[in-house]
Amino acid sequence: MAIAGVLLFLRSVRLSSKFTRSSDIPAEFIRKNVKLRGRLHRITENGLEIEHIPITLPVISSWRKEPCGVLLVKLAGVELTESGKVWLRKELKASQLLWFQLLGKESSVLFCYLLVNKGGYFSVNLNEEILRRGLGKTVLVKGLNYDSKTYWKIHRKLLKAELAAVKKGEGIWKEESEKESYLEKFKEIWKKESYLKATGSDFSLKKGSYYDTFRRTYDTWKDNMSNYSLILKFRELRSRLRFRRKG
Repeated sequence: MAIAGVLLFLRSVRLSSKFTRSSDIPAEFIRKNVKLRGRLHRITENGLEIEHIPITLPVISSWRKEPCGVLLVKLAGVELTESGKVWLRKELKASQLLWFQLLGKESSVLFCYLLVNKGGYFSVNLNEEILRRGLGKTVLVKGLNYDSKTYWKIHRKLLKAELAAVKKGEGIWKEESEKESYLEKFKEIWKKESYLKATGSDFSLKKGSYYDTFRRTYDTWKDNMSNYSLILKFRELRSRLRFRRKG
């Protein structure tokens, strides 16, 4: 019992630790996509500087002095436009509280989902909101294992938000040239369909088989694709069309 109590205490200390550097965050936290609370310090060209606010335990906080420092956070899976950066600075204020869900890490940068409370139980996912407004484009989530269901689940949500913006002509998608460029990339990928079929893959994209199908074919064609994020967009569009036909 005494040992169990000590282990529980040590775990509590870990959970209530304040992280001031990305290297302080346990790999387990990133692997399990833990959500952390923080306070925004400022938005720079390199990302958002956020001060981590740990869980407060009176027994511990009474004698421990919290270290100073901020974490550098970037929006996972999103490439901001200049208009997007302006919108983000207007949307977020200094010292504002927010939640950031750990998805990946590269060097000292954390790639996260950013969640802002809008009152009561309503919160906004800034990653998806930016794409939905046409203020950015989808990119690969750095630091997150691509061979995982979490990775593809996140990308599906981001692509859904981006496709909604394309359909409505929001933000950067107001320009017909941008839409045409977007569709041209799909056409280029369509030409590669014969190669993909040669692998013997099933592209029915039935519910529950999407991830397994993509993972089985990935190793075969990954070296032939220069930008597989576009392929994700293409396959997302194909799956949406197929589901509509079945409905």
